[in-house]
Parts: sequence; C-alpha cells; structure tokens
Amino acid sequence: MNPSTTPVEGGVLIVGGGLVGASLAIALDAAGVAATLVEAAAPRVDAQPSYDERNLALARATVNGLAAIGVWQHAAARATPIRYIHVSRAGEFGSARIDADKQGVDALGWTLPARELGAALLRRLDECAQLTRLAPATLSALQPLAGGWRAQVETADGTRSLDTPLLVGADGTHSFVRAQLGIDAEPHDYRQTLFVCTVTPERDHANRAWERFADEGPVALLPLAERRCGLVLTVSADEADTVAALDDAGFIELAQRRFGWRLGRLSRPGRRHPYAIHRVAATQLVAPRAVLVGNAAQTVHPIGAQGFNLGLRDALTLAELVAGAPDPGAADLLARYAARRAPDREGTMAMSHGLVRLACLPQPLLAPLRSLALLACDRLPPLQRLLARRGMGFRGEPPLAVLERLP
Repeated sequence: MNPSTTPVEGGVLIVGGGLVGASLAIALDAAGVAATLVEAAAPRVDAQPSYDERNLALARATVNGLAAIGVWQHAAARATPIRYIHVSRAGEFGSARIDADKQGVDALGWTLPARELGAALLRRLDECAQLTRLAPATLSALQPLAGGWRAQVETADGTRSLDTPLLVGADGTHSFVRAQLGIDAEPHDYRQTLFVCTVTPERDHANRAWERFADEGPVALLPLAERRCGLVLTVSADEADTVAALDDAGFIELAQRRFGWRLGRLSRPGRRHPYAIHRVAATQLVAPRAVLVGNAAQTVHPIGAQGFNLGLRDALTLAELVAGAPDPGAADLLARYAARRAPDREGTMAMSHGLVRLACLPQPLLAPLRSLALLACDRLPPLQRLLARRGMGFRGEPPLAVLERLP
C-alpha cells in the first residue's frame, strides 16, 4: 500500500523542540491538531541549545505570528522595537535607511534575546491542551508504514514506539530526520565565525539598528533595553581563535574599528559567544508523509537576521494547511506546502547568500555599483517600500497568521 494515501492513527510527530519546532507545536495545538513533540534537551531554558545568548532581530511578520499563537504576550515586555535601520559598507559612500514612520508602522521589527523567546515558548507550551511533550528524548529509528511512519523514541523510561501520519523534522542543521528520509543537503562553508555579545554605546541607540558590510564580513548593532546593544561581529575563520583570545579591551577596539563611531565609544562588552557560519540547504522540503522545517530545511547566513524569521513562516504555513485537514500527511497537502514555501525560501536564501558574496566581496571595482545600489534603495520610494516589506517578512504567500496586522 502506498504510504502517502491511507493515514495511520496518531497525531503529528515533531522531532526537535528548538525555536521553530516549539512554535510549530504551539501553532498546531492552537488549531486543535493533536501532536507529539520530541526534544533531546530537558524542558528548561538553560538546557535548550537554541535558547542561547544571541539577540534575535524578529521581523514584523514574525511578531504578528507569535502574537497569533499566544507566544508574544509572554515575551513582549522584554523586547525592544526597531524603528530605524541603517545599512552601509565600510569605506564606500552609499547607504540605505529604512524608517518605520515612513513605512506607516510603529516598528519594523523587535530585538529579543533568544533565551527570552525560549522562555516565552516554554510558558506557552505549558498551556497546550492537545500536545504530548517527550523531553529529554531522542529519535533513534524510523520505519515506513502504510500511511505513515513508526518512530522509535528513547526516553528516560525506555523506548517508545510512536506511529504518525506526518513526520516533521525540526531538528536543526544536522538533521537526523533529513538523513533518515534520504534527503540530500547542499552545504557551503563561508569560512566565517560570528561573535555575539552585548555592548553599551556612548550615545543612545534611539531604537535604531545598524548593519555595516566590510571585506571581513558584516557587523551589526541591534537595540536592546537599558541603552544596551546587541553586537554581531563577523570575522574570517582563520582569525576566530585570535579574536576569541582577545581581552575585553582588545575586542572592543576591534568592534569599534569595524563598526565606526556613529554611536560614539562602545564599552562594557558582555560574554562573547562564537558561531561558525555555514549554509545548508535541503534539496527538497517534503518526502512521503514527512516534511522539513526551519534549519533542517535551510540554514542561512545570519546576515539580515532571517534564520528564525524564515523558519517560523515554515511552521505557521504548515500549521495552517494541516488545520482542519482530514489527513495531515496527504501528498497533495505536502505538495501545496512546498509550493507555497518555495518563493519565500528561495528568495530569502538567495538574498542572504548574495549579500555575503557581493556586499562583503573584497573587489574595489564593485564599490561604485554597491554604493549606487544602496543609494537607489535609499532614494527610490518604491524600491525602499519593497525592501522594507521583505525585511519585515512579507514575501511570497505568507501564512495567514502573520497578516493579522499587515501594515
């Protein structure tokens, strides 16, 4: 019997309880869809690797979606609005500015530490009525069935066997589910390392976010509460160990040189956290009665801060299609999911990869073209409007949940 036709009994099985997997579980519960969430980490903020010290730039569409599924009410008090974005390249004359007031919105997005979003997700998960949570637990094996999958899950109480009509891989860049499904992934090593920490600028950030490109990679400052900023500093992989070994004064000197003096002197760096940067793109999003979301589907360069924003749109689109469907793993449903996600996914991946290759390429002959492109984005209202809307997460056919407060 074709496993894509007659569904087995059981709810949707989500493997991976990070930011995207947890969001999907919540969205399905809000839609009245029974699901089981399998997560390797214990259900605590300090145990979940993705609930870390990164400062997430949440697009406007993302906040709309989090509000729609009841998460944002647990996080809003700790979020900082982004009302202005300034983009430039070191040593070149062009720049682009996006102002929330000119776009007719109160904020282009919000900055929130990943650990705070993780805490909000855990609080919302506790409110779910139809969700079964297995944590800590790991998926050890998959067996195809007629109409679904049988998963072997290792828990503290022993091995459990779970049957599902729809298997969701939300288990990150090195996805076990993706490998078990036989879906290939195309990797790309940017040979860059990202350092994140908090700093205090001499001047008030005034809810402005800054992104500055350079040959070594991008550097960004994101507004945070109490006049602090989240620093995102990219260095070449060859320099990562040297930068990691710098004392606070040396690190601040490097950050100041890379970012400049638009906010005055930077000081009081927080604890630094390095992340190697890779791009990993699954060659397909769906398999019979299975789907990939978030970093399991695509891990993008953090330039432009699109990773979680893109993954949440994966989760909310899938939840929207599954809600009310008689068979959550039906082939036509998964085909619609893949078709709806393609423009957003491909456009966002192309944007992030293209920015790294062009904006950070050490090629002097490109300098005038880059500056003119930034000036065009700054001076031409239709182009600026398009750039702003895509930056706010409104691309392709977004999930309905993010459109409830569409500007």
